[in-house]
Amino acid sequence: MTKKIGLVGIGLVGTAMAESLLKAGFEVVGFDIDPERCSEFGKLGGTSVNNPAQVASQVEYLVLSLPDTKAVKQVIEGPKGLMDAEPLPNYIIDTTTGDPEETMALAEQLKQRGIDMLDSTISGSSRQVRERNAVFMVGGNKTAFEKCRDIFTTLSEKVFYVGPSGHGSKAKLASNLILGLNRLVLAEGLVFAEKLGLDLAAFLELLKETPAYSAAMDIKGEKMLEGDFTPQARIRQHHKDVSLILKYAEKAGQELPLSKVHLDVLTRAIAAGDANLDNAAVIKELRRRDKSQGVDRK
Repeated sequence: MTKKIGLVGIGLVGTAMAESLLKAGFEVVGFDIDPERCSEFGKLGGTSVNNPAQVASQVEYLVLSLPDTKAVKQVIEGPKGLMDAEPLPNYIIDTTTGDPEETMALAEQLKQRGIDMLDSTISGSSRQVRERNAVFMVGGNKTAFEKCRDIFTTLSEKVFYVGPSGHGSKAKLASNLILGLNRLVLAEGLVFAEKLGLDLAAFLELLKETPAYSAAMDIKGEKMLEGDFTPQARIRQHHKDVSLILKYAEKAGQELPLSKVHLDVLTRAIAAGDANLDNAAVIKELRRRDKSQGVDRK
């Protein structure tokens, strides 16, 4: 088993992955632009350094947990980035939900330097990652995937190789389309049930036994009922994802009417100040569209 792993990006998901790796006996060397996150990482048992190049120079395998492709490029190509490392790592596991075409181009660029990059997107919240219950969808060179298998099986019990470079990113966009709409329709259904005067806690338990069931009820139902929007995955991140979904639907010549509505809900939620709340907070935006109180903002 590979015993030393690099990690760049120690946010919600990055921290959850670090916990699993450290618990399994890996030594984890990490960096984040936020000193507070580095401090918390140190308390977990990780070793924080000053920049991505210092991480990369110490490891053969490097995990990225970043918000978007722009951040990935900055970490790889920017000052004191991964390309400044000596020696360079052999494998990069990029868990970012990124732009598929840009991801493929970056993977080809890295291949010229002898680095295999796997776009290893994750379906699941930071809580699910921490519980090793998130789904990893991995695109890239199949041999490189096998070389990194011990890392993936440490991070999750559900790991799928989905094809060549870019396919992990593509699978994540299609998966997130369905997941996000499941979450949104749950929120809308709960608001509707609330308006009808139903007991929401009892109604949610009923829903779980009906054909309307989706895993969103287990993951987000209680958060919606309790108004607990402590982030496990943020609204602003899903707004980015849905924007990418619609971009690639346009490229493919496919209309996605429900996703257009979803983007509008997320955009309005962000405008209302909910960007950094958990994505269960879409229920807040739907409650704000209360015609009986004269505050429908459409």
